[in-house]
Amino acid sequence: MIARHWRGWTTPSHADAYETLLRDVVIPGLKAIDGYRGGYVLRRPAGGEIEFVVINLFDSLDAVRAFAGPEYEIAVFEPEAKRLLSRVEPKAVHYEVAHGLPPAGPLKTNA
Repeated sequence: MIARHWRGWTTPSHADAYETLLRDVVIPGLKAIDGYRGGYVLRRPAGGEIEFVVINLFDSLDAVRAFAGPEYEIAVFEPEAKRLLSRVEPKAVHYEVAHGLPPAGPLKTNA
């Protein structure tokens, strides 16, 4: 399994809109990709900005390429995200998942 890790930052005023975009547009699109296995959207205040960490899980690099294209390390953005994000990491980082534990129970979300 491959974990795709990426970070981006918004202003506090754009943070909720960006989270909504991820939840309502990006994640449903990811669910349609064969080999997508779920993920996490993390957020925290960071020096006057809101930092987002997005971790998506895929069966293989082929599944990552189905999402991101042949240059799969380059970050992928919805057009609306470009307006909401104040800065981004230009590349995603990919890790082989060496070990994992399922959550002990349902994850609490703000949605």
